[in-house]
This record gives sequence, C-alpha cells and structure tokens, in this order.
Amino acid sequence: MAPFRRGKSGPRNNFTASRGTFSRGRNHSRGGFRSNAGTTTASKNAFHASRVEEPADDRSESPVHIPEDGNPDIGSDELLSEDDSSESDTVSEKPYSVLLRTLNPRLPHSEPRKKRPKTGHIVTPELPQESSSGVLDAVEDVETEGNSSEDESLDENDFFTHHFGDQNEEETLQKIQAVKKNQWKAEKIVASPSWSSTLRRPLVAGEAQDDSIENLPTVRDLKFKPKLEASAEELLKNADELTNQIIASMLSYHDVLFSARSLDNADTMRGVISLHILSHVFRTRDTVLKNNAKLSKNDNKEDLELRDQGFTRPKILMLLPTKQSCVKMVDAIINSSRPDQQSNRKRFQDSYANVEDELSADKPKDFKDLFGGNDDDMFRLGLSFTRKTVKFFSQFYNSDIIFASPLGLRTALGGENKKKADYDFLSSIEIVVMDQSDALIMQNWEHVDYIFEHLNLQPKEAHGCDFSRVRSWYLDGHAKYLRQTILFSAFNFPNLNRLYTQHMLNVAGKIKFTQAHDGAIVELGLSVKQTFSRFDFVDPTSEPDDRFNYFTTAILPSLTKSSSRNAGGHQGILIFMPLYADFVRVRNHLAASSSTQNLSFGSVSEYTPVKDVARARSHFSTGRHSMLLYTERSHHFRRYHLKGIKRVIFYGLPENSLFYKEIVSGYLGSSFTDPDMDHRHASVRCLFSKLDLLKLERIVGTKRYMSLLSEKGDTFEFTAAFKPLRLWKTF
Repeated sequence: MAPFRRGKSGPRNNFTASRGTFSRGRNHSRGGFRSNAGTTTASKNAFHASRVEEPADDRSESPVHIPEDGNPDIGSDELLSEDDSSESDTVSEKPYSVLLRTLNPRLPHSEPRKKRPKTGHIVTPELPQESSSGVLDAVEDVETEGNSSEDESLDENDFFTHHFGDQNEEETLQKIQAVKKNQWKAEKIVASPSWSSTLRRPLVAGEAQDDSIENLPTVRDLKFKPKLEASAEELLKNADELTNQIIASMLSYHDVLFSARSLDNADTMRGVISLHILSHVFRTRDTVLKNNAKLSKNDNKEDLELRDQGFTRPKILMLLPTKQSCVKMVDAIINSSRPDQQSNRKRFQDSYANVEDELSADKPKDFKDLFGGNDDDMFRLGLSFTRKTVKFFSQFYNSDIIFASPLGLRTALGGENKKKADYDFLSSIEIVVMDQSDALIMQNWEHVDYIFEHLNLQPKEAHGCDFSRVRSWYLDGHAKYLRQTILFSAFNFPNLNRLYTQHMLNVAGKIKFTQAHDGAIVELGLSVKQTFSRFDFVDPTSEPDDRFNYFTTAILPSLTKSSSRNAGGHQGILIFMPLYADFVRVRNHLAASSSTQNLSFGSVSEYTPVKDVARARSHFSTGRHSMLLYTERSHHFRRYHLKGIKRVIFYGLPENSLFYKEIVSGYLGSSFTDPDMDHRHASVRCLFSKLDLLKLERIVGTKRYMSLLSEKGDTFEFTAAFKPLRLWKTF
C-alpha cells in the first residue's frame, strides 16, 4: 500500500511523490502519524462503545479513544471520552430530576439528586444516549410517550418505509442480481437546454412498464416531519425546476450524481442535503422508538419480530474537503433542525470555525469559498441527536452523522496493520454524501477509494448489537445495495464516474444530472489564437508515454530552435502540467537532454518551497528564465499571480475549466498591457487525447468537443470569434 499523503502534499492518482507527507490545509506545518509508543491503548480502544454509565464526577474512569476532531497533536489528556469532556452552551430550565418526574409521575419525589461535577462552569444535565446498536434508553422512551402530541406517526407509504422498511424480498433479490450483473435500463430526459438527467434502474424481467423517469416523485409527493416543515417550505418556495428534481430524487432514495454545483447554488444544495439527512435520522429514530413501545407492551416478545436497525448506530457519512466546509454544512443542519440545546458547540466553533487567516482581496471567489476560514483538511467529527439536543464530538459508535475529510477518516480506519484496523462504525451507513468532490480530486483520491471499499462490510465485533432487531439485508451482506450515495461536484471527472459505476449500486436506481457547457473559450474576452492538438495512443495505459513522445517530438523542437535563433523573441513560455508525475518527467528531460541545453527554465509545483517559488517567479518575469513549468495543484492551492507570460502550452487540459480562463485571460491577458510585448507571439497550445473528452467539453463547449475528437484532422485553431479557423493533418 502506498504511504499516506494528504491534501496538496500528496500525489494524485496512483503516483507517489518523493516529498511531503502531511500538511494542514494549505500550510506546511505539523501533521503525520504518531509513533507507536504510548498509543497502543488508544488504538485498541478507538471508538469503543461502552454500555457502562460513567460517574459524573470521575473522569479517570473514562474509556480512551481517538478524538473525533482529528487533531493528531493533542496531549494524552485529550484522549478521554468526548462525553466526559463535554461543555454545553445552554442550560436546562429545570433540574434533571424534575424533568423525569414531569415525564413519569410515578417516580418518588424523594429521589436523591445526582452529584454535580466539581467544575467552574455549569454543565447541561447528561441526556440519555443511544447504544451503539441504535436502541434508545428507557428514559428516552418515556420522553417520547409523554410528548406524543409533538410527533406525527410515520406514514407507512412514505419513501423511507418503502426503501428501508417492509420490502418484497424476492423482488429486491432480483434487483440485486441485476446490479451484480451490471444490468441497468437507462432513460434520459432533456429538461432544458442547460441540463439533463439520466435515470438508471436495475433491469428486472416483468417489471411494471410505468416505472420510468416521468413517473418519479415530485416535491408535492414528499412529506416532512413537523419540525422540518418550516425549513422545507422556505427552501422550496424559491426552488427552480432543477432543485425540485434533485430534492425529489434524494428524498425518494435514488443515488444522485450532480455535477453542476456552483457558488450560486451552494447554499441551496447544502439546504437540500441537510433537509434530507435530518429527515432520515429522525425517521430512523422514530421507527426505533415506536418499536420499543410495541415491545414494552407485548408480553410474549418472542412472537413479535421487529427489524429496524443496523449493526451500529451511525447512519450518515459526509465527506468534505476542509473544516470550513464542515462548518457550513453543520450550520445548515442546525438551521434546519433548530434544536433546543447544542452540547459542545463552543468547542466546535473554537476548533473548526475560529481562524484569523485572511485571504488577499485579489484571490478569485471560488478560492475564497474553499480556502476562506479554517482550510485544514485533517478532521473527523461525530454528531448525535436526541429529541431536543444536538451533541458535537460524540464518539463514532454513538453518533448519527459522521463528518470527515477523506484523510481524517482514512487515519481513523487504521494504518497498514489490518488487525488493528477499525471500520465497523461504517457497517451500517445508509446515506453517503460527498460534497465539493471537485476539491477532493485535488487531494489524495486514494483515500476516497479506500473509504468506499470499506463501507457496509460485516463488522468484526458485535458492539452491543441486538441482532434480533437487525434488518435482514444487513445480515445477508446486502447493505451496499440499499445504501444511497449522493455526489456533488462543480464538474464531472473520471474518478467520479468510476464511483458512479462501481459503488453506486442502489436497487432504487441512480440519477446523473449533467449540464451543457458553452465552453471556457467563449468567456475569455481576449483575442488570441488557441490551437488544440490531438494525439493518438495505443491503449489507455500507454497514454502518458504517448503524450510525452508527442510533446518532445512535435512541440519542444520548435521551442529550442526559436530560442537558438532569437533568445529574446520567445521568452515567457508557461507550460501547464496537470499531473505531478508528468511534471517530474518533463523537468528531468529538460535538465538532462542535450537538445534543450539552450533553454533556461524554472519550475513551480505543489512541493516547491516558498523561497524557490519566489525565485522561479522572479526569474521568469524578468526574462532570466524563458520557460516555467507550473502544476495544476499548485495553482489550485495557491493561485500565484504569474507575470511575463507570452505563450501558454497546456501539456494536458486542466480538470477545472476556471483554471483555463484564469491562465489565458488573466495571466496571458495581463501581459497584453506590456508595451514591449509583440502580440504576434501570443498564443495558446493545448494537447489532448480521447481520454480528455470531459475536460475538452468544458473548455471548447458541448457543441464543439465531439468534432475535435472525431474529425480526420488532429489540429484545430480557435480565435475570439469562437469559430475554427482551420484544421489540418499533422505528420
């Protein structure tokens, strides 16, 4: 297994970089795994669910576990249970004993009060917690029965009950077999000129003919709990057709891939997600409580079979890129749920939200949205719900929702030692949400793949599970076929499509929303020649080699000849490198090849030290270096403002089309104001293959990209008129 890499300090795909292990956000500082010394106990007891009630004033008895806030540098004192170190932001209006007497008048009034913790601040009375198997304590049942007027009965025909409740086992097994054989029936609907959706369902013989995309539920068919109705009404009143379709698809438990997330709809999408996961958590909790009440009233419990749970309590997993994105998602959940109390909220604000680092005003909006605030990409957080309280930093096995970055959760799953790995808390995940997937591709995607491979596996230990209440499809190992997966991204890319194909196996079906692109070339506002050169490859595994050969034989010789004839005429060449492995390969070739000895060049990557970056930028802007190698991930994490660019060569197209506009229109366009620049030398050259079709579509537009992939010619030129000037075959 490749060593761990995080954030920008790790290579993309399967390449392993020679430098960098851990960083925190965009800043190189502390991080990494601890040594084994002194951490054996913590690893062994990580996320252990205990049924023993701890004394309120004795913290030395607390079980040791890895903290969910993901800070690897805390002292041993912080390895205590999150429950024992909790701090509340609100105070109950009545003592706990009075509350119990109110809910259950049979309790004696002379019951002794609990001893208060000897601390300097007021602590919210300890509320009953749910066990790791999901069964609520008796006090919670009493509370529910005493407040039945505040809760509505579950609709037996709602989408939650239809998907997770009583099912036709034979029909479900047929769908599972169809999914295993990759047999899907697809239907596409073009809703508007700007977006379309494709529905795929398991292909089962004899299925009803009216089961089509046109018969999908609408927002009018959805029902919400009373405490969510106000949030749902506020969200839906101004929702457009696309938002309504996404909401209906999510709440009907289809898998969803939405690749049109933007700054404009980000808040709306977070509201949609929070509404859905809260509805699921509350309905799951209500089902368990109702069945608890049935069991308590049934004298002969052996004749009553109620299966309403999984192996462990966590039901929602949310993968996010940074702590600040976690803060935004948590705020959306709190605004929708509107709890009476929030335990450990101040600690959450201090650990996740409070940061004094301010970004410069010249940074683009998408950069500020992603890296503004706390941009640490090493975190994990448990969130649990009771009737009136939301508790932050709950242990994983006592949590309803788990928030984590891919790196933070990967470290929680354990290292290379499989015997010490603990991923049982992911065995009963029913909804996976991955927001801002376009930001996660710039981190180490191997962590994402690893997490999905360890979802819904059979647990190694019981963790207090009541197997008589576990749903049959959990016991049969079919949980991944009932799990809902929701992926949100600003654009689609191959790794996201692989998740869609390999891990979105929902028997309810999956929906992919795609948008039509006008193309980045039409938004430049700059009159410059843009040449797109297509090269062929033998097979996908040899594509990197064929790209390198095309660059060194078709492009690099013209640069060296021009440099030899006129050393000053062709300075300011920026070579954009999407992959770090290609960056290293080209850099080594330029340094070692005899044909490039007249080329002076600098290099800036995600691993380049700050001093070396400043030196390379200075030498390039002054003309001392005629060429600069620049990686996509360094641009993503830093957005350096490069000066002196006269020509741009894209060794590969960027994943994010915004980068194309920023480099061509921003960097190259700013050089047009230089009086010494000869505009005849300003140009853009892009290399692409048929594997780059998604990138190509975003850059040249949905209406143009297929012609560039299928035409006989392999070189295409565009100008600001946005029409091909000419195309020809290059030999």
